[in-house]
Amino acid sequence: MNALIVDLAIAPQEYEKLYRQAIRDVYARSRDGRRVRFPVSVLRQFVTREGVHGSFRIVFDQNHKLQGIERL
Repeated sequence: MNALIVDLAIAPQEYEKLYRQAIRDVYARSRDGRRVRFPVSVLRQFVTREGVHGSFRIVFDQNHKLQGIERL
């Protein structure tokens, strides 16, 4: 398994906009500079009144398929 670490700061209004507009993917840059795309739906468990904030480890397989995400 491979993993990337991303730091996210998505305000509640931005997350709501992502969710309502049926945007499927979040685009971010990992700490090591790689660009990463993953489904916005995996962030639902991390949404608070303040939106989505923090550092996350994104785990993917050798075919670049998402295996999981966790808050660090």
